[in-house]
Amino acid sequence: MAPGEKIKAKIKKNLPVTGPQAPTIKELMRWYCLNTNTHGCRRIVVSRSRGRLRRLLWVLFTLTAVALIFWQCALLISSFYTVSVSIKVHFQKLDFPAVTICNINPYKYSAVRDLLADLEQETRTALKNLYGFPENKSRKRREAESWTSAWEGTRPKFLKLVPLLAFSQDETSKARDFLTGRKRKVSGSIIHKASDVMHVHESKEVVGFQLCSNDTSKCAVYTFSSGVNAIQEWYKLHYMNIMAQVPLEKKINMSYSAEELLVTCFFDGMSCDARNFTLFHHPMYGNCYTFNNRENETILSTSMGGSEYGLQVILYINEEEYNPFLVSSTGAKVIVHRQDEYPFIEDIGTEIETAMATSIGMHLTESFKLSEPYSQCTEDGSDVPISNIYNAAYSLQICLHSCFQTKMVEKCGCAQYSQPLPPAANYCNYQQHPNWMYCYYQLHQAFVREELGCQSVCREACSFKEWTLTTSLAQWPSEVSEKWLLPVLTWDQGQQIKKKLNKTDLAKLLIFYKDLNQRSIMESPANSIEMLLSNFGGQLGLWMSCSVVCVIEIIEVFFIDSFSIIARRQWHKAKEWWARRHAPPGPQGQDNLGLDIDDDLPTFTSALRLPPAPGTEVPGTPPPRYNTLRLERAFSDQLTDTQMPAES
Repeated sequence: MAPGEKIKAKIKKNLPVTGPQAPTIKELMRWYCLNTNTHGCRRIVVSRSRGRLRRLLWVLFTLTAVALIFWQCALLISSFYTVSVSIKVHFQKLDFPAVTICNINPYKYSAVRDLLADLEQETRTALKNLYGFPENKSRKRREAESWTSAWEGTRPKFLKLVPLLAFSQDETSKARDFLTGRKRKVSGSIIHKASDVMHVHESKEVVGFQLCSNDTSKCAVYTFSSGVNAIQEWYKLHYMNIMAQVPLEKKINMSYSAEELLVTCFFDGMSCDARNFTLFHHPMYGNCYTFNNRENETILSTSMGGSEYGLQVILYINEEEYNPFLVSSTGAKVIVHRQDEYPFIEDIGTEIETAMATSIGMHLTESFKLSEPYSQCTEDGSDVPISNIYNAAYSLQICLHSCFQTKMVEKCGCAQYSQPLPPAANYCNYQQHPNWMYCYYQLHQAFVREELGCQSVCREACSFKEWTLTTSLAQWPSEVSEKWLLPVLTWDQGQQIKKKLNKTDLAKLLIFYKDLNQRSIMESPANSIEMLLSNFGGQLGLWMSCSVVCVIEIIEVFFIDSFSIIARRQWHKAKEWWARRHAPPGPQGQDNLGLDIDDDLPTFTSALRLPPAPGTEVPGTPPPRYNTLRLERAFSDQLTDTQMPAES
């Protein structure tokens, strides 16, 4: 390198370095505060000369502004996935929903009485032993079908595996058997099925039954505060055991036909009949019939609101064919639902009274929710790890029932009777699964306590329709009109009913839109990326007058340049350590600082930095000799008047 270049490099090396190449982070921060466009940082450095108090105030102001920016931006990010709800009301011609109607009594008692004869006999015996009821003869029924000759294969039987027991509160280890009247020992935990919230009355004796596992090592005693509830629950268990063994075709024949259930029908001012209804068999309600079930790929609609433009039917209830122990009320159940939706008649059905006209006015509400990440709803249930065992569109109820039925098959080896069958499964009965009832009760308690995981897996559907129902009742037929109305209906239904009708056998149902206003509830994103960036910019500009470029500068200085300074210092330390470690042993000439010779040419600054030679004195400058200071002739020839006289 040329001498001049070496001098320039040396001078450049000794000059103070600022900016991204500053030797320390402190110098880098000072340079940033003096050169940034962000307000507040510059005032921290400039106000240094004006006192510590002012500088401290500006530090507090700047840190507060930065904290507010972070807080506001965190709120903006956390509220990004929020929705805004809008409600729209449309006035238009509406599609009429599907309407499913079921008789509360599932099967004609005359058809199933022979199957349930043993169960009925033990029930009456228990009532006699518990309450002292006399052996009343049952009402006259129609002649039952001869099941002995018509039944193929093993006939369903009633097995006395779960007898009714009376428990005393003073002595819970023993119970009295209603059938034999003797006391027997019972073991296991006692589960009281009464309400934990409301304590109605205290009773010295409660009624229940004992259920045990397959190996009878685990048992549970279920007691009820009322004998009515205990007998109905006990009867229902045995009833499901028996009916689970009956083929579907036979159960359809034992229930009510559409011609028997539907006496008259009108829709939108036009006459209709049983051909407009579709059979739907429910395990607990027998034959149900659905109107407007998209059987012909067309959905009926209504052009006007009001009872005259809805569905009007008269139902034949036939109380004489009711099972006295299975159901304790008379009437029918109706549910309004979508065409592709499963009718959960046992959960949300509306009961219809006999000898009454039930008017149900509807309002349609359609809801649309946003899926992930705004909510946990599902579009069609395909992303829910539960197999849909219903032949219907996904819903939260379908998912919960499907999950429980699947767990039932896994844990107990059979399916519960009131729900559809999963693939390759059979309904539970105590001929093939003697102790399934204990497993069912234990599993149901785990389901209620949310221990099966069904409630955490199943999700709500994102879109659904809901009909808000308003029910009103009126006595029907009136006393003055029944004199002609009942004979006419008896004559109309003479081929099907073959008996004189009375008002307690009939029920009138009217279902209609109160108006044609459809309410739509829709969710939409409350924020967008553009709005989020705009809010970020507003917060930065409000608190620190900062822009996106300033943010990039902050990232560059506080992260990239700071890291470079730290890495550079660590690199120099590592080089020095490496040089000291590999230096040759023994004193060297270079170890003497006085002999440190620089290869560059000396400069005035470097000369001043040289240490004085030991033991020597720097000679001073001697004073000048004044007699040598003479004026030299500036001109060889001078004028005569300026010449000096010669010395003598």
